[in-house]
Amino acid sequence: MELWIPITIAAAFLQNVRSAMQKHLKGVMGTTGATFVRFGFGAPFALIFVAVLHLGVGYELPAVNARFILWMLAGGVGQIAATFLLIYLFSFRNFAVGTAYSRTEPAQAAIFGLIFLGERVSAGVLAAIAISVFGVMLISVAHTPLSWRALLTSMASRNALIGLASGTLFGVTAVAYRAASLALGGPNFMMQAAITLAWVILFQTLIMAAWMIWKDRAEIGRIARAWKPALIVGLAGASASFGWFMAMTLQQAAVVKALAQVEMIFTFASAVFFFRERINLMEVAGCLLIVGGILLLLAVG
Repeated sequence: MELWIPITIAAAFLQNVRSAMQKHLKGVMGTTGATFVRFGFGAPFALIFVAVLHLGVGYELPAVNARFILWMLAGGVGQIAATFLLIYLFSFRNFAVGTAYSRTEPAQAAIFGLIFLGERVSAGVLAAIAISVFGVMLISVAHTPLSWRALLTSMASRNALIGLASGTLFGVTAVAYRAASLALGGPNFMMQAAITLAWVILFQTLIMAAWMIWKDRAEIGRIARAWKPALIVGLAGASASFGWFMAMTLQQAAVVKALAQVEMIFTFASAVFFFRERINLMEVAGCLLIVGGILLLLAVG
């Protein structure tokens, strides 16, 4: 088994933990605060990852260059906006379905990978992505009478458009992070991922903190009062991001994000066991299609 596969599965699980905790935080603070904790409370852990690899393991620190900075900034801004939209979406739909709308990310990452990096994916990988995305579309109409018209018109709803916009930004972000990590040129995928994560998350923390100081200082107090669960979000988020960055240094962003659809399985488990949400047969069918797409991806990838 290629190393990027277990790394991606672990990152997907940790991302689901982070998302579940962020939904909990959405009940005690605003969307801005719930978005900030992912970055602000994750920054110390990102720096610890770098310190362990450099001081503990002995890996050299790579030299930062202009190409790295440009891609890092693009990914950092895109991820803030994508995360904000995804958390905002939780206000309108249940946890599992709300997350599903952003799952067109792999298909969009394949397009952006081709445009920005000239990376092509095989027909088998494209088929795997299409099957998984179709599963997401089924989930999006799970609570409406099923028809082709319903399947297509649902994609133009407000909730779907917010989710699709989030997926677009996540797709751009994934490609940007892969480009940034590769721009470092060494010493190895772990240190490249750790340095990319540290720069990105510190940048995001500064941007979000400045925004709250300017626009919503009361949110800072709400974040401070919820520091314990916010710390869990930070640890899970930073660990998940470290996993994504390592996987995307080893493999194309679109392929990594296609396998990352396994997160939907974890999301459904969270929805049922923690949030006590009802999942119907259409959502189960969509989930099975996602699994089928992942299995095809592993077979042809």
